[in-house]
Amino acid sequence: MLTKRITALGLLMPSTAVVIIFLGLPLILLFRYSLNRFVPGQFMVDALTGENYVKFFSDPYYFAVLKTTVLMAVGVTIASLIGGFPVAIAVARAPRRIKSLLIILTVIPLFVGNAVRAAGWMVAFGQKGVINAALETIGVSEQTLMYTPTAVFIGIVSVNLPFVILTLQSVLEGIDPSTQEAAANLGASPFEAFRLVTLPLALPGVVAAGTLCFILTMNAYATPLLLGGPRFQMMAPVLANEVLNQNNWPFGGTIAFVLIGFTLLLTAVTNLAVARRYAR
Repeated sequence: MLTKRITALGLLMPSTAVVIIFLGLPLILLFRYSLNRFVPGQFMVDALTGENYVKFFSDPYYFAVLKTTVLMAVGVTIASLIGGFPVAIAVARAPRRIKSLLIILTVIPLFVGNAVRAAGWMVAFGQKGVINAALETIGVSEQTLMYTPTAVFIGIVSVNLPFVILTLQSVLEGIDPSTQEAAANLGASPFEAFRLVTLPLALPGVVAAGTLCFILTMNAYATPLLLGGPRFQMMAPVLANEVLNQNNWPFGGTIAFVLIGFTLLLTAVTNLAVARRYAR
């Protein structure tokens, strides 16, 4: 038994070392930067101060950016789960040959970078774009969708949806279809069978897909930057602006750790609440 544990520990050591060196140490260094002071023209001054964190939470602008990011992440996660669940069920229940084709079609959008996909949406949402032209034809809108929260919402959903579908599909494949048949034999409608049987059994996959979608949205950069424009701000573009344009590494490190902290906190609270409900 002891030999097996030593062997397992030895196998884990290389990957653990890689994570510590390439992820842990940069984060520690960035946190140390967040405690420094920024002086224009001097890059940053060594210090141990929390004034950057005080500035972030006391400034209404940055608090509004954080609120916008969280609300966008929640909305995108809900929309992606609702839109991805039927597709995931269809893929999981499809015959083997058709299933392979459906999985390939789901994966293909992932071959294109987020910036390229956002550029495609820019063309579609432009004043002379297909979507705006269709809306003007039916008299819904005379204004372009470009540089609006709606454009950012649609763009991020299109990025996250394949991840949600693939995560849910892998879990749904493990659910025996006979469970729904048994529920139908007991008098349950298709919706009741889904609500009482399929959804509870797929709940771990729903939590995993929702968590992944939430994290991806909280850290979205290219899509909000290209589709939101200068008036719509989320955390990642604001962080990049502080570091790359303002050269303010201390405050950029602060924004990074606030983003990490809120992402982990909200994810942990959600998973804990779902786990307790699932346990009951």
